[in-house]
Amino acid sequence: MRHGRPSTEQLRRNFDSVLTDVLSGRGVRTETGLDTPTENALWAIARARPNAPDALVAAAYRAFAGQLDGTNAAAWRAEMDRRIAARGAPRGGVTAAEPGTA
Repeated sequence: MRHGRPSTEQLRRNFDSVLTDVLSGRGVRTETGLDTPTENALWAIARARPNAPDALVAAAYRAFAGQLDGTNAAAWRAEMDRRIAARGAPRGGVTAAEPGTA
């Protein structure tokens, strides 16, 4: 069992491995440390097999880059803030933890 977050190098190895898997006709493994946008992009490739267009592979690389640079997490936090504001909850109150950070 792994404790803590995977390193950037572990994430890169996991992404490369899962990408190879989906391009070979297998699905996306769980517990890889990859975030939801990256997993969703990989699942899109798996669903498009055997003729996954290059655009889907490029989208998976972009999603993974967003995981590494924090863009995906920032978008998730912005969406949660928007949802909380839409409900009329006071800002600065209790917020949900980002998936994988609690």
